[in-house]
This record gives sequence, structure tokens and C-alpha cells, in this order.
Amino acid sequence: YIEKPVEARVVLSVEKYRNFAEVNLIMAKGGAVNAREEASEMIPAIDAVVDKLERQLKKQKEKMRSRKEPPRKVIAEGLADVPAEEADEDEQYRVVESRKVVLSPMSVDEAAMNLEETGDRFMLFRDSASENVMVMYRRDDGSYELIEAAG
Repeated sequence: YIEKPVEARVVLSVEKYRNFAEVNLIMAKGGAVNAREEASEMIPAIDAVVDKLERQLKKQKEKMRSRKEPPRKVIAEGLADVPAEEADEDEQYRVVESRKVVLSPMSVDEAAMNLEETGDRFMLFRDSASENVMVMYRRDDGSYELIEAAG
């Protein structure tokens, strides 16, 4: 549910007949997830705290997804949905695949976060601030390049 927590603090403790498991995860982009469980034995306490963390992280991820605007049904202009068979055989370049893309309105930061989550190499989106079509591309060195459509 998360890419990389920056810090994880785990505390296992026993008080008489009660066993406690506590985990604090501090995320790279700020924020934290905490869970604490008690059981009569340590292993069930650890299992319970892991289950609780998974539920919290899943809930957090769903919240992030639901906060994004629903995608508008805008088809990118210039992307032909002509089958490759209909293209002239005399042409120098052959279209192997053609697809329609729904442009989701989002900020540049949201696009970068989406690329990190999906592991894709590039993303086509509509900038929510300027309404321009943009392409964010992950370079070989791990940095991002942003291309803005003009015109």
C-alpha cells in the first residue's frame, strides 16, 4: 500500500500477562500511520497490529484516490484510431498500436505521484491549473521531464 516509509518504529512490550505490539510508520511525503494492539501472547499481538496497519494504509490510499477529480471524457486529439491494416503500405513508418486516451485533470505533483505508484514511463494528462495537455516522462536517471503542448 505504500512505496517507502522513511522510518518504522516497532515497540514490543510485556506487562504482567499482557503483550503489546506498537508500530509507527513515518512516510516519505509526511504523515504517519500508528497502530497498537494487546493480546495474551506476543505473536497474536503482532499479527493484529499488522492487520490494523494494512487496514489503515488501504483506507488512506482509497482516500487519496477519491480526492482526485473524476476524469473528464476528453479524447486526445491527434491520436488516430485507424487500424494498422488501413495505413498505406508505402509509408516508411508503420503504426503498431493505436489507442484513445482519457485526459485526467491533475496537477504536476499528482502526475509525478501517479507515475511513482504505477511505475509507468510516461503519462499524458491535462494540467488542472492551465488546462493544457502535458506529458510527464521518467528519464533513465530517474528524474522527470515535463512536456507541455502548445497551440
